Amino acid sequence: MEERSVFARRLQVAREARGVSQKQLGILAGIDQFVASARINQYERGKHVPDLQTAQRLAAELNVPVSYLYEPDDDLAELIRLLGGCSRDQLHQLIIQLETA
Repeated sequence: MEERSVFARRLQVAREARGVSQKQLGILAGIDQFVASARINQYERGKHVPDLQTAQRLAAELNVPVSYLYEPDDDLAELIRLLGGCSRDQLHQLIIQLETA
């Protein structure tokens, strides 16, 4: 059996963490309500891959950076997710701390 893509797995994890159905996510991301559930299901199963614009809309609705959905390393993906919630000032302070560590 073929392993699902990183995008497919992370999309499902982020959607479930947000507590929305496949149909709800699709509609929120601007996908027609009559195909929203099937389309998100196909993305989560890895049968289809959205274009970048659609991936960006999905990420925005899931409150995660789009790069989180594509990052293959689990630790880096979690770091990207956490950093996505930081303000510019917080990011700047973290960069300074990391550079001086």
